[in-house]
Amino acid sequence: MDLTKIRNELSVKGKNGIGFLLSAVVIWSIITIIFLLPLGIYQKNIYMLFTTGLMFPLSVGMSTLVRADWRLQGNQLGDLGLFLNLAQVIYFPILFWGIARSPTEAIMFFAIITGAHFFPYGWFYNAKPFYVMAPIISLAIMFLGFYLNGESLWLIPLSMIILLLVLIVWLISDYRRKAEEM
Repeated sequence: MDLTKIRNELSVKGKNGIGFLLSAVVIWSIITIIFLLPLGIYQKNIYMLFTTGLMFPLSVGMSTLVRADWRLQGNQLGDLGLFLNLAQVIYFPILFWGIARSPTEAIMFFAIITGAHFFPYGWFYNAKPFYVMAPIISLAIMFLGFYLNGESLWLIPLSMIILLLVLIVWLISDYRRKAEEM
């Protein structure tokens, strides 16, 4: 079977991972609220970290809601999606370092890690939006983080929500085009 065809099947069957991205919007919304609360930066960072525990169950629920196959069983590359997602965890030592050594920048590190980890999904789903938005998210958050200089940190997760919504809309368009072609 043609590799491009396999990837396009993943894209249509999994709806470009939109269920996971919708979950990310919910999680970044919670993180925005956390960073608006009158708490110390260490508490905010710990609550941010705990919020990530919602990702998997929320993603399964959102995938079910949008009728996307999050397991991608029956496709030869289906398990690769899980490995690409788990790869993000490998970057968590950077986040832990940020929480311990540079707590006001930890939210920026987390957002950059999140944005950057989308890049290989461009290949996985054969979806250009991931290739474009991964560096845009990472760079936009980096520049925003430098500009904020430790103040108004809630703008970082709010920006993530906006950038994720742009990615989702673009991926829906990509999914619809591929679904019509199949």
